[in-house]
Amino acid sequence: MVEKITVVGAGNVGATTAQRLAEKELARQVVMVDVVDGVPQGKALDQWESAPIEGFDARVIGTNDYAASAGSAIVVVTAGIARKPGMSRDDLLNTNAGIVKQVSEQIKATSPNAIVIMVSNPLDVMAYVALKVTGFPRQRVIGMAGVLDTARYRAFLADALDVSVRDIQAMVLGGHGDTMVPLISYTSVSGIPVTQLLDRAKLDAIVDRTRTGGAEIVKYLKTGSAYYAPSSAAVQMCEAIVLDQKRVLPCAAWLDGEYGMSGLFLGVPCKLGRRGIEQILQVELTGDERAALAKSADAVREPMKVVGL
Repeated sequence: MVEKITVVGAGNVGATTAQRLAEKELARQVVMVDVVDGVPQGKALDQWESAPIEGFDARVIGTNDYAASAGSAIVVVTAGIARKPGMSRDDLLNTNAGIVKQVSEQIKATSPNAIVIMVSNPLDVMAYVALKVTGFPRQRVIGMAGVLDTARYRAFLADALDVSVRDIQAMVLGGHGDTMVPLISYTSVSGIPVTQLLDRAKLDAIVDRTRTGGAEIVKYLKTGSAYYAPSSAAVQMCEAIVLDQKRVLPCAAWLDGEYGMSGLFLGVPCKLGRRGIEQILQVELTGDERAALAKSADAVREPMKVVGL
């Protein structure tokens, strides 16, 4: 347990993240910050009132003032507008870049030693904004992408195979968007290569569904986007950091030569511990996977040029 974790944004993703953090008691205080007066206060009070029933003592605090977040060990950034039907993640770029820039300035001022977990979309570019504005070392600015994308991939595989999700081992790399790279060569069911259990056509269909998993939910909801799975993914990363678990999870990391790439955030296997990203693992990829990862990197670089930091 750490003393304080802050969640920026009290919308669906932020509020659900705060609730999960409190229930797992990863911090003595979970602070939820939002610009809308009353919303973080009301939701935090509601969550705290659930504590006697759910059995947690982590205090949930809602505020419009970053002063209450001072000294946070981790800051999870969910602030920004949500994606609407027909809107790509890149459509969110200009508005959310401005929001994340302001948030990052506040984090730098109030929690200079924090680890930042970026959830706001477009994820890879928003992580870049946070890195540049805070000036934090790359180990302390991490994008929540691969954990969510891998969870979707594993869920779809479990459905197709009629097996427990717990027995699916998999990893999704690349940018958090339509060019993400589910690694079929590293996908297995209790150690059995998935290629022995599903034919290529079915695997390709699952890969395609994974890439558009967020848009599928947006289409159903019509007025919002996913928040249960994204919040679970962010909290899993927080747990790995707080408990120093050394979990190997696919996260968006700032690359400096890894996989032959530099100067961008891209989903890669990372070892997460108390210091943030403690190691980027470089795994051997097939030729097709390398080509797909390079294509995904190109898709991340394009919107980075627009931000102009």
